[in-house]
Amino acid sequence: MTGRIEIDLFTTLDGVSQAPGGPDEDRDGGFAFGGWQAPFDDDEIGADVMAGIGRLDALLLGRKTYDIFASYWPHHLDGPEGEIGRTFDEVPKYVASRHRPELTWRGARLLDDDPGSGGSGRTSVLAGQVAALRERHREVHVIGSIDFARSLVADNLFDRLTLWVFPIVLGAGKRLFPDDGPANRLTLLEPAVSTPAGILILRYGPTGETPATGDMTR
Repeated sequence: MTGRIEIDLFTTLDGVSQAPGGPDEDRDGGFAFGGWQAPFDDDEIGADVMAGIGRLDALLLGRKTYDIFASYWPHHLDGPEGEIGRTFDEVPKYVASRHRPELTWRGARLLDDDPGSGGSGRTSVLAGQVAALRERHREVHVIGSIDFARSLVADNLFDRLTLWVFPIVLGAGKRLFPDDGPANRLTLLEPAVSTPAGILILRYGPTGETPATGDMTR
């Protein structure tokens, strides 16, 4: 059975997914709202996130998110966050990077080192790498990693995109769907859920289709 590639993103109503966790998570572009998710306390979102973590058997991360995770989670294997820390520590971690950084976290390896990445051109190489991960794992999660997630979505190299949409507007910051991104059409995989804190849980899959147009005046 072929595995799935899942992308998990916290996002605002205006689509910003940059630095939800803390002030210094990602200041690119002078982003001033790092940690915007912190004021929201919602047990339903926490349970949904934990359900996904309980299913994953590999992580696929961009370099920046890997660095954040590697500096934090190996030191939180016990206590309230221990379940997350132990899961992240135990599963394989594939890191997408344009460079060849030294990866010191147990089980971490560069995506470029993954077999089955034949072909020429960025899209074909990435498609080969993703196909190899699908064959090897049951459920690979891309958490955060907004720049890398853009590439996966643009090339339809994912199976499920989960967006936790928070009722906040920031006006600026990195978005999964940038203004200069390709046109794409997604399909809603299950009914949307609204939590007590007003957060929407949306899950989409790729269609591989360009959006169609019509004329509503006829």
